[in-house]
Amino acid sequence: MTDDWNGWDLPDAYIHRITVGAKDIDSFGHANNARYLEWADEAAWTHWFSKGEAYTMEACAKDDRGIAIIRTEADYLGHVRVGDEIDCAVWISQSDRRLRAERRYQFRRVSDGATVFRALTKVVCFQLSTGRPARMTPIFSDHYSVLPSVAAALVTEN
Repeated sequence: MTDDWNGWDLPDAYIHRITVGAKDIDSFGHANNARYLEWADEAAWTHWFSKGEAYTMEACAKDDRGIAIIRTEADYLGHVRVGDEIDCAVWISQSDRRLRAERRYQFRRVSDGATVFRALTKVVCFQLSTGRPARMTPIFSDHYSVLPSVAAALVTEN
């Protein structure tokens, strides 16, 4: 991964900071692997809500739409302990703006900048009332669009 954006894999990240709590710790004294996925979900929701007052749970219900993860690839690259702060970066990295999209994550420990987790989720838009795949409504299409800076960085990634 490139390191041209102050240690982030891609430019223009949405950042959600979390502090590791005692409830996050497993028998080995560090955060349980499952917590990283929960933090990714939390970061995805705060990313949604950060887009403005139109981005609410009520908007999802009104549009009868939701987003479901259909695949997750995760790399656990380090560990965190109670009291550690983690910056959880989120990017929309691919989207057809109709049905499917991808979201990337990179988690860095604030104290030293070390990347401790990366993940890629593939998602699909679905109709809440039926559970079936459904075309994105404008608010979903807008949110699940790739920023031009991210698209440009991804072209040069390989």
